[in-house]
Amino acid sequence: MIVMKFGGSSVESAAAIERVAKIVAGRRRERPLVIVSAMAKTTDRLVEIGESAAAGRRAKALRLLEALREFHDRETAALGEQEILRPIFEELTELVHGLAVLGELTPRARDAVMSYGERLSSLIVARYFAHFGLLAVHVDSQRCMITDDRHTQAQPLDAPTRARMKKLAAPQIAAGKIVVMGGFIGATRSGVTTTLGRGGSDYSAAIFGAALGAKRIEIWTDVDGVLTADPRVYAHAKPVPQISFEEAAELAYFGAKVLHPATILPAIEKNIPVQVLNSRRPEAKGTRIARRAAAAGQFRAIACKRNITLVDITSTRMLMAYGFLARIFQVFAAHHTSVDMIATTEVSVSLTVDDTRHLKPIVAELQRIARVEVSGGKAIVCLVGDNVRPTPGISGRVFTAIRDVNVIMISQGASERNLSFVIAETDLPRAVRLLHEAFFK
Repeated sequence: MIVMKFGGSSVESAAAIERVAKIVAGRRRERPLVIVSAMAKTTDRLVEIGESAAAGRRAKALRLLEALREFHDRETAALGEQEILRPIFEELTELVHGLAVLGELTPRARDAVMSYGERLSSLIVARYFAHFGLLAVHVDSQRCMITDDRHTQAQPLDAPTRARMKKLAAPQIAAGKIVVMGGFIGATRSGVTTTLGRGGSDYSAAIFGAALGAKRIEIWTDVDGVLTADPRVYAHAKPVPQISFEEAAELAYFGAKVLHPATILPAIEKNIPVQVLNSRRPEAKGTRIARRAAAAGQFRAIACKRNITLVDITSTRMLMAYGFLARIFQVFAAHHTSVDMIATTEVSVSLTVDDTRHLKPIVAELQRIARVEVSGGKAIVCLVGDNVRPTPGISGRVFTAIRDVNVIMISQGASERNLSFVIAETDLPRAVRLLHEAFFK
């Protein structure tokens, strides 16, 4: 069997779902398990509904909810059975009223609100598949994806998730049915709704694929696979035919939007290849991600992260003392903030973060032992490829290509597969263009 995951833009409308049905029909002999995201922009609308209700703007929340219901009704009109959605929207309406009374959107409540996007889309897609003549069945992800209770960023529990999938999904697949499930959502052992966080639908696909021993995991998006650069930064980026798991993980971590870093982990463990494909151009070959990939040039692709904040920390009280670095990372860990890049000398540390929610208390704590300077508006550029470390002169070629761009910080050697540096965000398009012209002609 295979897993086919379709993102929000791939199921954004009735017409898009019809395209998906045709793609899935072409894979019937491979016994597909289909995972879908919420219909495009639905999750953002749900978050706005929840936040408006909790802020006391009940009338606005209900107007937004009615618009969301009308959208889903309109896109399911061809089915002639809009009543299938009525119980879900009635339940969501009750939740909105409850949030308005409570006046607070807790992480648990946020998960409950956001879960409705995938609950709706998976039910709609399953019905459309049947409408188009496919033998399809809907299976509730919340009964299969068992997680811990870290709301908004829950982690799947492997053993119970695997057991539920084998009990609830595997028999349906073995019977020749196309199982449709929502990504992103799960539940604790006690049945409380959870979500897997950003990119959670990709993660769901990989978890379910690993649980059932899938032959292949397909991630269907609206681009022709993994590209040599972010097309929003450089319009002439090209598809990468194949990359290794390790290269894909580096690209994903450093900003590639096609897939989520956690998607790679279950696939690596089970050695399941991942194919990234375009639902609008199913004839395109896409990108194959596997344990090994054929050799490329010096680099496979360029990734970049915007909205980066640089933190410069200079030792004052702990000059030449043991434990300075340890103390710094203890502070970041205590505030659940990850560091992207780091460069050190004997008395100073420069590092970058993309999550600044807890930066103020972090800086306050660090200022007890160091002088701290914070500057925003930065970007990370990361060149990824298996041939980075063993290629002589590669750094010289990179920085010659961008000799007119001010480089603020450099990192090489921590990974065998990337060369990364920090620049002003305003310089990002020019830097990516120069590097692409230098290495991907």
